Amino acid sequence: MGFLERIEEQPGAAELRAESYRLLGLKRGASVVDVGCGAGHAAEELAALRLKVTGLDADPEAVEAARTRVPGAMFHVAHSDDLPLADESMDGYRAVRLFHLLEDPVPTIAEAYRVLRPGGRIVVGGQDYGFLLIDSSDQDLTDVILLGLESRSVAPRAVRNLRDLLLDAGFRDAEVVVHTDVVTDYAAMAPQLAAAATAAVDKALITRDDADGWLAEQKERGRRDRFLTVLPTLLVSARR
Repeated sequence: MGFLERIEEQPGAAELRAESYRLLGLKRGASVVDVGCGAGHAAEELAALRLKVTGLDADPEAVEAARTRVPGAMFHVAHSDDLPLADESMDGYRAVRLFHLLEDPVPTIAEAYRVLRPGGRIVVGGQDYGFLLIDSSDQDLTDVILLGLESRSVAPRAVRNLRDLLLDAGFRDAEVVVHTDVVTDYAAMAPQLAAAATAAVDKALITRDDADGWLAEQKERGRRDRFLTVLPTLLVSARR
């Protein structure tokens, strides 16, 4: 559960969640489902907006943590392509940081369409790992390491297709918003950098010496206040 906590407490995470709520545009008392709810950070904030919140996640530990965080909300252990919700029962649907985990997103989008009422709002999104930027004196090596990071996800570039998928499923009035986090704090990104370098080594894209040298450079950049990472997140909203 520590990983889920860290993700939602990273720089810019609260602002990203707030942007997704703005795109939902739901009025007090409306019903909303947060799919891939994790430890319940968004569910807690949606409940504070006086919305009727249902959270779903495939991870039982995440759901238990979310129930503890938001006792007044409803939570279920469920997969995004098989929601325990009635047809046309929700005013809003939110799923962020989910689609890079899915081999086939089409059934998930179809389920979203099914559970939303006519006129209901959907917001989906996440990071497209092909857009990440990390400054380095060896940009070619950095690009290979980012390929290693992509290898850790089932569908690292899935979110760039979400607008197409929503329109194909029958949603309308699709809008794409790019939320960009600029991180200059090395310590905030150090675990992700190490994971990316290790993944590149595991995939035989680089040697361990390459990885260690690159990580040492990033640490030194942090020490000299020269560290820079840019993390774009795409949010796509539409109406049923």
